[in-house]
Amino acid sequence: MITHPAFAVEPWSLRECRLDIDVLAQTESVFSLSNGHIGLRGNLEEGEPCGEPGTYLNGFYELRPLLYGEAGYGYPESGQTVVNVTNGKLIRLLVDDEPFDVRYGTLHEHVRVLDLRAGTLTRTVGWSSPTGGQVRLTTTRLVSFTHRAVAAIRYEVEAVDEPRHVVVQSELVANETQQYVSGDPRVAAPLESPLVLEENVPAQEGVAIMVHHTRASGLRVASAMCHDIAGPDGTLIEAQASGDVNRVTVATRLAPGGRLRLVKYFSYGWSARRSRPALHDQVVAALAAARLAGWEGLCADQRRFLDEFWQGADVEVVGDPEVQQAIRFGMFHLLQASARLEDRPIPGKGLTGSGYDGHAFWDTEIFVLPVLTHTYPRAAADALTWRKSTLPSAQARATQLGLSGSAFPWRTINGEEGSGYWPAGTAAFHINADIAYAVAQYVDATEDTAFERDVGLPLLLQTARLWCALGHHDAHGRYRIDGVTGPDEYSAVADNNVYTNLMAQQNLRAAAEAADRHPDRAAELGVTPEETTRWRDAAAVMAVPYDERLGVHPQSEGFTEHEVWDFAGTKPEQYPLLRHFHYFDLYRRQVVKQADLVLAMHLRGDAFTPEQKARDFAYYEALTVRDSSLSACTQAVIAAEVGQLELAYRYLGEAAMMDLADLEQNTVDGIHMASLAGVWISLVAGFGGMRAGQGRMRFAPRLPPGLTRLAFSVRYRGSLVHVSVTSDATTYRLQEGPPLTVAHHGEPFPLRAEPVRLPNPSAPEPEQRIHQPAGRAPLPRHPEG
Repeated sequence: MITHPAFAVEPWSLRECRLDIDVLAQTESVFSLSNGHIGLRGNLEEGEPCGEPGTYLNGFYELRPLLYGEAGYGYPESGQTVVNVTNGKLIRLLVDDEPFDVRYGTLHEHVRVLDLRAGTLTRTVGWSSPTGGQVRLTTTRLVSFTHRAVAAIRYEVEAVDEPRHVVVQSELVANETQQYVSGDPRVAAPLESPLVLEENVPAQEGVAIMVHHTRASGLRVASAMCHDIAGPDGTLIEAQASGDVNRVTVATRLAPGGRLRLVKYFSYGWSARRSRPALHDQVVAALAAARLAGWEGLCADQRRFLDEFWQGADVEVVGDPEVQQAIRFGMFHLLQASARLEDRPIPGKGLTGSGYDGHAFWDTEIFVLPVLTHTYPRAAADALTWRKSTLPSAQARATQLGLSGSAFPWRTINGEEGSGYWPAGTAAFHINADIAYAVAQYVDATEDTAFERDVGLPLLLQTARLWCALGHHDAHGRYRIDGVTGPDEYSAVADNNVYTNLMAQQNLRAAAEAADRHPDRAAELGVTPEETTRWRDAAAVMAVPYDERLGVHPQSEGFTEHEVWDFAGTKPEQYPLLRHFHYFDLYRRQVVKQADLVLAMHLRGDAFTPEQKARDFAYYEALTVRDSSLSACTQAVIAAEVGQLELAYRYLGEAAMMDLADLEQNTVDGIHMASLAGVWISLVAGFGGMRAGQGRMRFAPRLPPGLTRLAFSVRYRGSLVHVSVTSDATTYRLQEGPPLTVAHHGEPFPLRAEPVRLPNPSAPEPEQRIHQPAGRAPLPRHPEG
């Protein structure tokens, strides 16, 4: 965990008041800046010390072979790994010939502030060199939301006590040495020198350019930099380029109180098809646009962009300052991961680190896109449009597996399957229904007909066809889907996983309904009335196992007959279990890595009665160890629904502090996008009780004892609805858009210009005592200050 008191609890910023080298890698992830296209880890400008260097471009990867002791038919032969591309963050400083390095000399002050409204990372440093040269350094960096290809740093150094010779070296550097290597299988495979140099042009008329390509994937990347420099008379500027380094050196003499100011603009572009000259010109043009805006213009644009975002995405929490900070931190990072996707994926770690090899998973469609759909829908459409662009690869994969339709990859960057472990990869076919779920949610919330015709319908049809190939009608007339893996990765290759079957059922129905709405487009895609009838028939008799003896739904057929894991005999240091026990042990016992049946109750609540939800939740609480960051938010939602408000509050706290406290001890590899989305889900779907679908938006708000007010806004069908919840009542207000009918605890009412205040009924009294596996209960909330 991040054990030192690193972050001040502030509502609109993340402030690190002192530097701790021991957790530098974790804070690099937390302080990352991105716009969905460019990602910069929060490395120190001088480059050293460094936990993990990181500059990423969304979709830019290198191929690596997937090696098997015993290969089999259909195993992927290669995977993709995100590449740390050319580093433009580097600005080195020498004071009287002494390199600025926080490990040497005296560090009088070191403060970093991530401003969630300005979209900038500011660093303030007071430092004396080993020989006594004292300077003050102030840097501010941003990755532009309005200029997709551009990042910038404002760098200012001031002599404090005496005249100082100061040299600043601004650099572009490729093929940096990877300093951090982890034994965790969830971490990226390191790549040694993945970039091959094609061009390195020193600054001519102010612009320096580098172009590289990857050795195996054949992708080309260009980077460029230019500077605005203000210093004393006589300031010297030189440019050099050699190998994988391009440098601009600025040397000057500063009087006491004198300053050297440098604004560095740097840009990136990549392509699998464009030529070296085309990419060269692209990054030069991006720099020209950035310099035209200027530093102040970039900052003003950044603030305007965020002001508009926060108007529809802010969540106010009264009673827990840590959660208030965490929800805004989370929403800011979700925006950073998605603002300028433009048909690229949202990786599990965003562009904040190399964890999971930079791959996108089902996390995006089930956790991230529902949040974006109701707060920043353009990004949700972009992410799903990327999925549609990968349909050819998904169709080819289905064909390879002997299936019709499309089989989307469990993990990927380019649309090709990148998972080398098929029981938790290929067999996790629910990814296909998850994509369909996100499509249906987006279309329902936006009524975007053009999107549904062009993007949604092909995705729905191809995924529906897969379920007809995977399942079959059994002797009892039920539609079975056998041999699949659900969300719980401690169970694999099971029959009739309830989550998978219910999501497939919804997928089949949504595909049939969309085909009915767009018969001409469906016909173009080869859909016949007989096919939609098959979809409806399968959905109508979908198998949903139920254990009459226990009165609960088994996670999959036979699950409740398995031996229960020995939780009492499992030591705290043996979690996560996947790192200490063989999957053979895990797969044949009742132990749940992350919400599975409970997630089905959230997303398919219509398939369960309130009594079933209460019993199922109690049963699976005793089995779920939360060895995944995806679990806590879902448990929070259902805990709130069944009246376990204090428990829901604890799970909210776990989701909120996942990265800010490094609860899973892997924030070093990048922050957890799904868990960040989970904070919003816990608050809005949990304590706000929001559900949406089939043209209806419903709320069932209730607050836990620790919170006195919760307020949020959600977008639905052209309207922006503001909801303000207190312990006894909820006020609904139409912020913008047409009138809307919403429901409050099951009672519909029209929402127009005038606010509506309605009382909150008491929470249902829990009928069953809830307990978690030994040592795995969520921590109580002790909010500070």
